[in-house]
Amino acid sequence: MSKIKQLKVTFLGTGTSTGVPMITSTHPVAFSNDPKDKRLRSSIMISWDETTYIIDSGPDFRQQMIRENVQSINGILFTHEHSDHIAGFDDIRPYSFRMGEVPIYLTNRVLRALEKRYDYIFATENRYPSAAKVKSHIISKDSILDFEGVKVIPVEVMHGNLPVLGFRFNNIAYLTDIKTITPEEKEKLKNLDTLIVTGLRKEVHSTHFNIEEALEFIESLNPKKAYLTHISELLGFHEEVEKELPKNVFLAYDGLSFTSE
Repeated sequence: MSKIKQLKVTFLGTGTSTGVPMITSTHPVAFSNDPKDKRLRSSIMISWDETTYIIDSGPDFRQQMIRENVQSINGILFTHEHSDHIAGFDDIRPYSFRMGEVPIYLTNRVLRALEKRYDYIFATENRYPSAAKVKSHIISKDSILDFEGVKVIPVEVMHGNLPVLGFRFNNIAYLTDIKTITPEEKEKLKNLDTLIVTGLRKEVHSTHFNIEEALEFIESLNPKKAYLTHISELLGFHEEVEKELPKNVFLAYDGLSFTSE
């Protein structure tokens, strides 16, 4: 029996769709001097050995890759097609220059959205010479992926009325933009070491967990450890909020990393 690989997770961004601070904001968090209160759009990197996968390529993708000095990637998994999760897609070009086709893993619906927004990348005739090249792999909530010995299971959650995918890598799960989940999909999240999940703000939101809902969800799954991400400035100051959390729950912040047990 092969040994389970130790995974490293890096939070590339932990902010909501506007980032933190938000343009024009007068909220006190917008003026914080704590770097943990500066949040790029949500994304994570999962790596092991010489392998690196990214979940989502939002508008801050270029900045995130430079900050973490990511020299190569093995692919990108997409949760859904909203701008804060795909708007940096064109910035995969340097990886394409180096490796050729960049593998992407996504649903048919998300692929159609990318094809519409980035038609020049998917063009089959009269391609722009320096456009990125991609290799599309269509996945669904029923897929089971094997990435160099790491088992990856898509988990469907509802972002309001929109189905989106989270992902379980071995015993680490990443669920962003979640408001509800079916019992069948929740079964995929048993026996987690680490759960990463949206905790947008204190007030109820129509398409995202607020912090109360996130904490109830975490308690129901009972992972060894949990991190909250996709955070709005309305949640409050990082240092103050984290003091109020259960002992096994933490606020993620940009640049934070951890390794699986």
